[in-house]
Amino acid sequence: MEIVKLIELLVSLFPFKIKEGKMGTDWSPLWISLKTSILSTIITFVIGIFVSYIMANYRGKWKGLIDGLFTLPLILPPTVVGFFLLLLCGKNGFIGKFLLNFDRTLIFSWTATVISAVVVSFPMMYRTSRSAFEQIDNNMLSAARTLGLNEWKVFFKIAVPLAWSGIIGGLVLSFARALGEFGATLMIAGNIPGKTQTMPIAIFFAVEGGDMNKAMMWVMIIVAISIAMILLLNYWSEFQQKIIGKRCG
Repeated sequence: MEIVKLIELLVSLFPFKIKEGKMGTDWSPLWISLKTSILSTIITFVIGIFVSYIMANYRGKWKGLIDGLFTLPLILPPTVVGFFLLLLCGKNGFIGKFLLNFDRTLIFSWTATVISAVVVSFPMMYRTSRSAFEQIDNNMLSAARTLGLNEWKVFFKIAVPLAWSGIIGGLVLSFARALGEFGATLMIAGNIPGKTQTMPIAIFFAVEGGDMNKAMMWVMIIVAISIAMILLLNYWSEFQQKIIGKRCG
């Protein structure tokens, strides 16, 4: 619980009083946001590096269209993304109808929160990783193949290590995007305290209810986490530059 004490200390530095109920401050939006962001980032990482590597080497005539579809959630308003997910996962949607056969549903569940976070954060991972893979000299990959390495070994032993700096950047950006997701999550997961209420949703409904103190608390927590992610990304970039400098020297 040290992180809770740290956050309370951070919030106490500002002239806002946190109103606590009989059971104390409800930290569930923080934990829901963190576990959603972490799980969605892991899923995005696994899917993203494979898709971005394939697209970096794909030369077909449909590349522009496919690339646009993968990037679309980055351009569309989150509520539009949530609407499409609602059509797909709702009781009349393809996935929704399939799950109803097993008496299961995704709507208004924590799983829906993760799905929306994956969809909106995927373009960040995809575009950053794809750019990193495209910068790799194809002659190196071809040489590895001539030495007997299969495609899996070329990918894991050659391509991924060379693109690792860009992949890490995409990982951090994906986590930050998932942490701040609001519109799509509200559309398909709703606002259920202790279940689907993330920090951005908690901020919205706190402001709507006139509880500016609680809204400010969650705002400061998100700002603190975001600054930490930026510092981590900058540190990683400097670390990579030092390694490259030593190798060149």
